[in-house]
This record gives sequence, C-alpha cells and structure tokens, in this order.
Amino acid sequence: MEGFRRLSYTPPTMKTSDFDYHLPPDRIAQHPAAERDASRLMVLDRAARTGGAGGGSPDRPSAAIRHARFHDLPTFLRPGDLLVANDTRVLPARLFARVSKADGSDREVEVLLLREEPSVPPARIWSALARPARALHEGASLAFLDATWQGRVHSVGERGVRRIAFHPAAEGAPAFEAWLSRIGHIPLPPYIERADEPEDRERYQTVFARDAGSVAAPTAGLHFTDALLAAVRARGASFATVTLHVGPGTFRPVSTENPDEHVLDSEPYRVPPETAAAIAATKAAGGRVVAVGTTSVRTLEAWARDGRPADGAWRETNLFVRPPFEFQAIDAMITNFHLPRSSLLFLVSAFAGREFILEAYETAVREGYRFYSYGDAMLIL
Repeated sequence: MEGFRRLSYTPPTMKTSDFDYHLPPDRIAQHPAAERDASRLMVLDRAARTGGAGGGSPDRPSAAIRHARFHDLPTFLRPGDLLVANDTRVLPARLFARVSKADGSDREVEVLLLREEPSVPPARIWSALARPARALHEGASLAFLDATWQGRVHSVGERGVRRIAFHPAAEGAPAFEAWLSRIGHIPLPPYIERADEPEDRERYQTVFARDAGSVAAPTAGLHFTDALLAAVRARGASFATVTLHVGPGTFRPVSTENPDEHVLDSEPYRVPPETAAAIAATKAAGGRVVAVGTTSVRTLEAWARDGRPADGAWRETNLFVRPPFEFQAIDAMITNFHLPRSSLLFLVSAFAGREFILEAYETAVREGYRFYSYGDAMLIL
C-alpha cells in the first residue's frame, strides 16, 4: 500500500533494578532444616502460567504455583526424566593466620582460598582473597595455629586477589589436604551471620559431593538424601552428575544498572562422557533433563554452546544467563531462592519469566519460606 510505513519494535531495556525485591531479614535461613528433604518445595508450572492460570492473590492463589515438601519431588517427575546435579565438594577454604607488622607486632587476617594454581612441589600455590587485604602485601609471611605449613604472599593481582605459596615447615609435615582439613573452616555465605559449626562440615555438602574445589555449595543439591535418590530412581527417572567448581562471584550482585556490562568470573567445569551420553539418550526418548541447581544449568548450557563435547575435558565458563536466553540443554530445574540483583535471579527469570519469578518470590515471603543457601527449594517445570 502506497504510503505504508512499517514501524520497528524496540523492546524495553532490561535494568538490574528490575530484578530487585524486598526480603525481611528473618526469612534468611541461618541453619539447615532438621532433615535435608524436609525443606519446603515450591513448584512453578510454566505451562499453567502461559495458559492463563497465573495472576494469583492471597485469597486466590495461582494454579501455576503449588506447595509441597522436597521429599515429594519424585511425584513431579516422569519415567525417563534425567536429573543432572553438580558433584563439586566445598573446600574448608577459610583460614585464619597471623601476619607480622613492621613494628614487630602481628595481626590476624582471614584468607579465603579460591583456586589452586600450578606449582613446583612441595609448594602449593593458591589464589586467595584476604581481609584486611592491605595486611597481605607481596612478601608477607603467614603463620597458622598449626605451624606444620606456612604461607607467603607470592604476588598481588587484579581485584585484590593474592597468590599465596604454601610450603611445609619441616620434613614429616602432613599432606596439604590433611592440614587444610584440620585448620580450615567451611566458607559459609556472608548472609549466614554466624561462625561455622561442626554440623556445617556435613550439611554444607551434598550427599553426592565428590570433587573438591568450590568455595560455595551448589545449594539446590543440599536437599537430597540417599533415600530420596533411590525414590527418584524407583520413579523411573535417572541421575547423573557434572562438575562446576563454584567461586565467590556467585554471591556478588550485578553492580551495573545495565546487566550487559556485568562480567561473571570464569569457573572450571566438566561434563563426563557418561553424562553426555545420558543426556543424548534422554532427549532422544522424549524425556526431560532436570538441572539440579543454577550451577548445573550454567554447566549444561555452556557445554551445549561448546558443541556438546563428549570427551569429559575440563573447560572454563563465565556464561551469564539472563533474559532473553535460548536454553539448549535443560527442560526443568530445581533451585533455591536467590539474592536480589544476583546473576542467579537473572538466570531463573530467563527460564521462567521475570514477572512469574517475582510473583513466586512474593508468595514465598508471604507463605514463610526460608531463603538462600540453607533455605527452601523451587522446582520449575
């Protein structure tokens, strides 16, 4: 038609402030539930939501949001589904040491180990964060309560990261791993406002934790028990693992109003050949791949974008999953409730829709759900 002009549509710009919400402090779980699988489970049904069943209110809750307990999980699975979980193990990565000052006195410092780097035995070199950071200048020596190993700051890098060389104090010193297990503390997240306790050694690990290397737990996996895994298999679903070693960036909020300007830290991951084969078989048979936790989601989606390699090799990813995002590997996910403005909140919003997720979080606050690492869980179908 003469004179007709097609108008282009520019979608509204996504802002970090769109992923904010209010959480009363008493909703942040400070301890785990008495039993792992006794946590609450909120079930989000994306199909029911898009079919017009959303828009819940206190007197008329949404049909797309249901409430259960985590031990009910098998009832929401189908025969042929595949659960994929992160089998990383949390290191006792928080250390306390004394550092000598120029005046001859010393002061206590807290060190958070991040990742081991190549070194020449018997030395072990780790990248680390420190508090107060200024106390750990290049060349500073660290003395620990168990003096069988000592430390020295090898260099100072970007964003305050220190490279610390650990070395045995004398012949006959225990293995580094044994020493670390003895003196290290579980690195609980900053919103858990207490010191770590002996119980955390077990409860801040999943029952399938195997490969040590994380400074934070893949928390959706904390709800599983051996009995629940058996019930999953009895339902006709399968279970497989991947590994992604979680760094401290998982707690870092998206600091820019434009999320495109935010960069995630790289983390190492691998998808074992048997897991790659199980995913292919599940997809071919029409089953669903259910990711257990956001770290499993990031692992599988990064792996899919890397060409779905079946070699089981270690790779790196800094994939920031945010709307809009085309998921290529997963069909459903299990996750906990996440911090405002966090990359993890962006991720679940990319999968279920920001409005649906914020409605679910509002419902969770109203219904008394427990939030964050030791809190309750969500299943998004």
